[in-house]
Amino acid sequence: MGLRGVFRFPDAEHVAEAAAVHVLAAAREAFQRHGRFLLGLSGGRTPVPTFAELVAESSSAAIDWNRTQIYFADERAVPPDHPDSNYRLAREALIDPLGIPPRNVHRMKGEYPDLDVAVEEYEAHLTEPLDCLLLGIGEDGHVASLFPHHAALNQERRRVAAVLDAPKPPPRRLTLTPRALAEAWDVLVLATGAEKADAVARALEGEGPASDLPARLLRERTWLIDRAASAALTMFPGGRGA
Repeated sequence: MGLRGVFRFPDAEHVAEAAAVHVLAAAREAFQRHGRFLLGLSGGRTPVPTFAELVAESSSAAIDWNRTQIYFADERAVPPDHPDSNYRLAREALIDPLGIPPRNVHRMKGEYPDLDVAVEEYEAHLTEPLDCLLLGIGEDGHVASLFPHHAALNQERRRVAAVLDAPKPPPRRLTLTPRALAEAWDVLVLATGAEKADAVARALEGEGPASDLPARLLRERTWLIDRAASAALTMFPGGRGA
């Protein structure tokens, strides 16, 4: 579905613009396919400029956001109003500005004391593949909250997993599993900034299993990266869209 490959842009602003265009195209395709759009959102700061572009384009894009269902790639074990909450960030930057109905927003319940209960609850919502999943990549090559050498990478049966010992704070999290990432119709990986260059190169060109660098799970998906994040690439020195 849609673009696949590595696309390089001059800067983060152009990455966000291209990502918004891609998400809107995925929405139209999903509406044609089954009458609704199942959109998965990543945490962190990388997707925020894309959220802003989607809001800016909403009036002219002719997208029925009432038919959009929002899901999350991962969540920290914090209440939904906590500054570290991925849900809070997405609600403030995207969900509320677009007027997506609260009933259409399926957040991970990171505040539950027992994260296994939260996993069961979220899997009950995530019964079909996402139409589009927006992800960033960490400096260590993690995606969602799938960290190098973590047990969640070996989860083949479930679509959601609890992480109790993440190597960066907070250690307790919820995440989609490799199965959920593989099932998604469309996955868009965004990478901006020089601090991501090594992880991008190792993900796209490095050798070794995904357990060493989880972003390798997404090699065959669509990557939108800026010039700084692509600096260490050799096979794609210019990329497409450069």
